[in-house]
Amino acid sequence: MGVRANADTPEDAAEARRRGASGIGLARTEHMFMGDRLGIVQKIILSTSPEERADALGDLERQQIADFEGILEAMDGLPVVVRLLDPPLHEFLPSRLELEREALRRVRAGRPTEDLHAMSEQVARWEEDNPMLGLRGVRLGLMLDQLYRMQARAAVTAYQRRLDAGGDPHLEIMVPLVSTAEELRRMRQVIDEEIGADHPIPVGTMIELPRAALTAGEIATVADFFSFGTNDLTQMTYGLSRDDAEALFLRDYLERGILDSDPFQTLDIGGVGRLIEVACREGREANPDLTLGLCGEHGGDPASIRFVHSLGLDYVSCSPPRIEGARLAAAQAELSE
Repeated sequence: MGVRANADTPEDAAEARRRGASGIGLARTEHMFMGDRLGIVQKIILSTSPEERADALGDLERQQIADFEGILEAMDGLPVVVRLLDPPLHEFLPSRLELEREALRRVRAGRPTEDLHAMSEQVARWEEDNPMLGLRGVRLGLMLDQLYRMQARAAVTAYQRRLDAGGDPHLEIMVPLVSTAEELRRMRQVIDEEIGADHPIPVGTMIELPRAALTAGEIATVADFFSFGTNDLTQMTYGLSRDDAEALFLRDYLERGILDSDPFQTLDIGGVGRLIEVACREGREANPDLTLGLCGEHGGDPASIRFVHSLGLDYVSCSPPRIEGARLAAAQAELSE
């Protein structure tokens, strides 16, 4: 079983290669959108002007091409799975409270505030009560398809540049937060239009929702690969927030024996594991060529690696510092069988 790495920058990818990774199992593009790019992303989401949105998309596309080209170069000859944008939307929107404070400062200074009021109205339009379960992942891609089109176009441009430079890129594109086969089918049409017929680039999805795991046979008919996003799949299956649980009660649960182990460190085989097992079986029944991987904290945990090895997964993916340990665990799992 291969051991890939989670890497969001060319530097991450280079470190992963030095540590012996067999590819990149998860490149999280939302991590590439923060910092000095955040304003560009906000223009894309909030702009009411098609021209302004197109200009912002163009700026971001050029930067994304460089991101992808660097990662593909660092992992030349090895697979690189690029996950399209998957943020809770509130992470990219300005705070309405901060906008109101800035408007107040401008009023006191005798400066105009019309632009801030207009932005505040746009932010209010996109605000959600529960953004972790709202307009994110494939849902955002379907509602604002210019964003996913741009990312797919940037990825395939980077792929072509590496080919032109004599490289051996192995790009894969992953659609996040899919819950129905129809979502993936429609999004795949968008992505395939940008890829074109000349590039054999696999398109798959992250299985991170219980419904996706339970309907994996349907989803597999339009996917080239599955990657089990066990961080979110564990949250969704237990019905809890990882951050809140770790801060408020998870340690007490472990100390009192309510839980035998931390489900975010070691895979919950009885619940989450059963969902993965169903998805593997029914996915491969529907698509015998389906590639199966896992990315998340569990990709570096020996007990979790043993379990998914028994299911026949093709690879796990973990953070670069955990690669050596994961390779050892995968080898031990192979020998034990």
